Amino acid sequence: MITVSIVSHGHASWIEPLLQDLAACPEISRVILTVNIPDRTIPVPEELKDKMVRLCNTVPQGFGANHNAAFRECQTPYFCILNPDMRLLGNPFEGLLQGLDDRDVALAAPFSMDQEGRIQDSVRYFPRPCSLMMKAINGQEGRYQADRTQVRFPVEWVSGMFMLIRSLDFSRIGGFDERYYLYYEDVDLCVRLWKARRQVLACSDVKVVHEAQRASHHDWTHFRWHVKSLARYLLKYLFRLPRIY
Repeated sequence: MITVSIVSHGHASWIEPLLQDLAACPEISRVILTVNIPDRTIPVPEELKDKMVRLCNTVPQGFGANHNAAFRECQTPYFCILNPDMRLLGNPFEGLLQGLDDRDVALAAPFSMDQEGRIQDSVRYFPRPCSLMMKAINGQEGRYQADRTQVRFPVEWVSGMFMLIRSLDFSRIGGFDERYYLYYEDVDLCVRLWKARRQVLACSDVKVVHEAQRASHHDWTHFRWHVKSLARYLLKYLFRLPRIY
């Protein structure tokens, strides 16, 4: 039913427990592990041994390129983009699939928490010049809060750390735009889904744990990728963002 795509950048120590979490989810038909940077062999749980596909890059690729390559191995109705530094709290796929019961919904995502249980900024409004300025001035992040009146509700964009998307929709919009090497490819994907009149859904009743790295805050290469991707996004969508419904 679901093909999961995970990309490792030397993240074996994180992926090993994540595979244990996935082994307990009966909806998983295949796990595609892309080794972007050489690493030690990762033990595979018995439940996943017949479901694992390992792709090894000779040259490191960007976020979108890696997941697009994994999608070419996908033969299931649903495709899940999953960061290696995630931990599952029980089985999140049951609730996400319920959200996808609505045929207008293309993508469903959980709310993510840090290790102390604080909700992170994985569900957000589209970045706009005014919101970027407010973030620079006072740190306002433009995040959605968990809606207390609706368990599942449409949102502008969700982080690529955990996305469950219909394979047909991912294929129809051409997957990730690989011109974003890292950062903003998830925003771009959600923009194109909304432009295609397909909904992006946040499921506040489904929560996962994410250890955010925030590499662009302390690494010059990541910061440069971040700025370059932001510039590409603004040039592509300035004053041309869709209205969600």
